[in-house]
Amino acid sequence: MLRFNDSTHESDLRKAIIECGRICYEKGLLTSNDGNLSIRLDNRRILITPAGISKSRMQPNDLLLIDYDGELLSKFSGGKPSTETPMHLEVYKQRPEVRAVLHAHPIFATVLTVSDHAFPVDMLPEVLLTLGEVPITRYATPSSHDDADAIRELIQNHDALLLRQHGSLTIGKDLEAALTHLERIEHVAEVYWRAQMLGIVKRIPEGDIENLIKLREWYQSGM
Repeated sequence: MLRFNDSTHESDLRKAIIECGRICYEKGLLTSNDGNLSIRLDNRRILITPAGISKSRMQPNDLLLIDYDGELLSKFSGGKPSTETPMHLEVYKQRPEVRAVLHAHPIFATVLTVSDHAFPVDMLPEVLLTLGEVPITRYATPSSHDDADAIRELIQNHDALLLRQHGSLTIGKDLEAALTHLERIEHVAEVYWRAQMLGIVKRIPEGDIENLIKLREWYQSGM
């Protein structure tokens, strides 16, 4: 359900957001009313979660249609678009190939930013093969245009970011891709935290890092 393409009907896209929100909540990647999700419908409309509602208890009609200026186009339940709408719009404006944006609050990944630790990109080969570097933004005031400003330079070349003291931002061609990135960065962050508790974190040798990066580039080129 989380995979879709240009021909997927809006009703199915609404269901995809509901399903992704439920998965995130049940996995502990979101809590309370935190986080937000969106899907690009076309070159005029974006489907986004409303403000102030748990992502585990949404209904398809709770989701809102906005334009690329963040203006509400239609609504069913009287809700208001996510307060993080400017950040979602920034992604879509800069990355025309992206169709899904997922802002979550994964615990271990967020701990990295609170404790001022860089994301350990060189610890597990899966990260270098799929994501590469996962930068951490500067601190930005939540629910404001400051969040959009904070990701502006980074989102051009990265599909996953950590928002300093404010969770994560992952993007993709669909919600399956965005959720996969989220699950991966949280898994790596937890492994790193547990390794720190044992007293040592082994890194991938430099030569192997270069080989993994080349493999990722090869995969991305479609060869």
